[in-house]
Amino acid sequence: MPQGSLEVFLVNAKGLENTDYLCNMDPYVILICRTQEQKSSVASGQGSSPEWNENFVFNVSEGFSNLILKIMDSDSTTAHDFVGEAKIPLDPLFSEGNIPPTSYNVVKDDKYCGEIKVGLTFKRQDRSERSLEENFGGWKESGYKI
Repeated sequence: MPQGSLEVFLVNAKGLENTDYLCNMDPYVILICRTQEQKSSVASGQGSSPEWNENFVFNVSEGFSNLILKIMDSDSTTAHDFVGEAKIPLDPLFSEGNIPPTSYNVVKDDKYCGEIKVGLTFKRQDRSERSLEENFGGWKESGYKI
């Protein structure tokens, strides 16, 4: 399993189901990379075709194979509404290193409910770049020669 950094460029979404019946929804995205979670800005009043154009960076390590994007609708007076989610498999990214902005299906209750477009870049960390502490259990090379 490769280690390194995952860069996510969150572009936009289209065709989302509007969860606000009286006005345009205010969507945002929660990006989940294993135990790491980041949140986009709220696309206020942009409804079912929001644009973000935001970058996010995650550290990638063992046992990580999907990026999950949960689209939510920000509500000021009630709980935020779940719009849908996209699960992006990352194995192709690990071999290619870069996937240009691509649209992925957003689903809710196993039903298609729009698309979200993201670009992905993976920067591999070589073993030689990892700290000596990581490779040797906390001991640093002292430079002392016998």
